[in-house]
Amino acid sequence: MPSLVADFHYKFHDQGSLCAQHCLNNLLQGEYFTPVELSSIAQQLDEEERIRMAEGGVLSEEYRTFLEQPSGNMDDSGFFSIQVISNALGVWGLEPLLFNSREYQRLMIDPVNEKAFICNYKEHWFTVRKLGQQWFNLNSLLTGPELISDTYLALFLAQLQQEGYSIFVIRGNLPECEADQILRIMRVEQQHRPKLIGEEEAQTSSGQRQGHASETRHGMEEDEEELRKALALSRQDMEVEDEEADLRRAIQLSMQGSLSESLTTEELRRRRQAYFDRQSQQAQPTSPHQQDTTTAGKG
Repeated sequence: MPSLVADFHYKFHDQGSLCAQHCLNNLLQGEYFTPVELSSIAQQLDEEERIRMAEGGVLSEEYRTFLEQPSGNMDDSGFFSIQVISNALGVWGLEPLLFNSREYQRLMIDPVNEKAFICNYKEHWFTVRKLGQQWFNLNSLLTGPELISDTYLALFLAQLQQEGYSIFVIRGNLPECEADQILRIMRVEQQHRPKLIGEEEAQTSSGQRQGHASETRHGMEEDEEELRKALALSRQDMEVEDEEADLRRAIQLSMQGSLSESLTTEELRRRRQAYFDRQSQQAQPTSPHQQDTTTAGKG
């Protein structure tokens, strides 16, 4: 069996805490919701709550207190409540049901037989979804999708609950998506677990500092070699194994310009510029093949 991992991880450039948007689009496997659309739903819910509170009298203390409080459905950071998510899912005929509720526990359903879960802790939302016959953690804080085995799924959910996460089972028929169609006819393996975005950036930064120290010690000739090694290591951090490229191209669902890619590319650009500046200061010409050096993100 080939060692492949599907790259169907819908990630967006983070502005605030738009993880609810990421969560929904990862769940549905498409660019179905924007922050503006979710904000509109939140405002509608706020207005419905205001109307209900006004029924007790617009001069009442409860009504005045309600008006002074911030919205419970969204905030300035981009967070959206479960009510907003529930209304958004309702458009697709989907319903989130609390995983540890008595209503769900009475059903006695093995989690592996479900289709998807959405998880929330404080202001972070993410999706765990079955595609084909395999489960994937589609957390937007990861650099890519994480494969979860059937035997590990129940333990994974239990660990989330112990950490304080609220977990919701998604009931209803999810829309068809290309990743699901492909993974119905093949299974994938994952040799390397995805990293947290911050962890990848920290490792890139550490590699850059080590590269600079080596350049100082070994001079211009070894400086060039260290730069090539640093760029190669960065490419390895950002890309899935080369043998996984066929499935990535087949699925073609990952978005371009994710946060981890844009930041890492900028770091590499600065690395190259610093190197060329040092060369210029020592009156050494820049070799043509260095100018052609590029880094590739995930496709």
